[in-house]
Amino acid sequence: MKLKLTILYFSLALIAGCIANRPTERLEFVAPGSYPEGIAFDAVRNVYYVSSARLATIGKVDLQGRYSAVFTDTTLRSTYGMKIHPDGKRLFVCAGDANYSKYSSQQTRNKLCRLIIIDLETGRKMNDIDLAPLVSAPHFPNDLIFDDEQNAYVTDSYANVIYKVDHSGKPSLFSSSDLYKTKGIGLNGIVWHSSGFLLASSGATGALYKVPLNAPNNPHKVVMANFFMNADGLLLNAQDTLTLIQNGGAEKIYKLLSTDDWDSAEIAATTLVADRFSYPSTAALRGSQVWVMNAKFHDLEDSTAVPSKRFAVQRAVFKPIPKKLRR
Repeated sequence: MKLKLTILYFSLALIAGCIANRPTERLEFVAPGSYPEGIAFDAVRNVYYVSSARLATIGKVDLQGRYSAVFTDTTLRSTYGMKIHPDGKRLFVCAGDANYSKYSSQQTRNKLCRLIIIDLETGRKMNDIDLAPLVSAPHFPNDLIFDDEQNAYVTDSYANVIYKVDHSGKPSLFSSSDLYKTKGIGLNGIVWHSSGFLLASSGATGALYKVPLNAPNNPHKVVMANFFMNADGLLLNAQDTLTLIQNGGAEKIYKLLSTDDWDSAEIAATTLVADRFSYPSTAALRGSQVWVMNAKFHDLEDSTAVPSKRFAVQRAVFKPIPKKLRR
């Protein structure tokens, strides 16, 4: 009897350990060689829109994991960050030729910087805005966000500036500062805060910047005990809570908390190593849940890797960090 109980307890412990080490919920889909980086969730149509760093295709994934192309144009080279316009009818997409495109050329590599607008009803391109002439520098249009007046703000990770495209489609250079300057992939994820500023991450500096809308050339670093090297996408969950994605070996998602309107912040929660994200890049809200794109860019950095066919959007489940342990 004692032996049976020992075996039972061991079995239960083993099962519990397996459950604890199981990755969080995933929505898998087949899109051979696409390497999606950007993501947006359409609550009206119940689909995710996904970009493609390798093939430039803009696709959609329904909640059953069925992938289909929405828009295809190889002159885009690569598509990255994307957001649904506040009107719910248009998809704005960053397009450039930074590093991974199958269609890269000397004429476009690090030179292309476009904001594409797609009609979600028809899948047709409504506008194609060229941002490259605004700054003489290498270009990597990476992510975007809207404010409450329907202006779009776009990060350029190589020029390390933020562009503004107003509601009429007119582009301009919005924010430029020596504070942003760095080698490699700099400004990346971006969110808008209703108190009148933007927050932008930098992968190369590991910093988070607060950019006042009324003084965009005078940003400052958000004071934090941590630096998030290879920081990527951002998502504002609430006025005081921000999701930050870190890849490049860390492969974790954090929730940051601020009590002073983002002059400073601390880590309030994080995902677990057991969740096994695969080069997470950007995130979208589906209801109150955070869903993250697994871009799998490790493949693209390994010349011996077999191109992936399957990709996944994964739910981020956060483990709170006790206040006394926060840094």
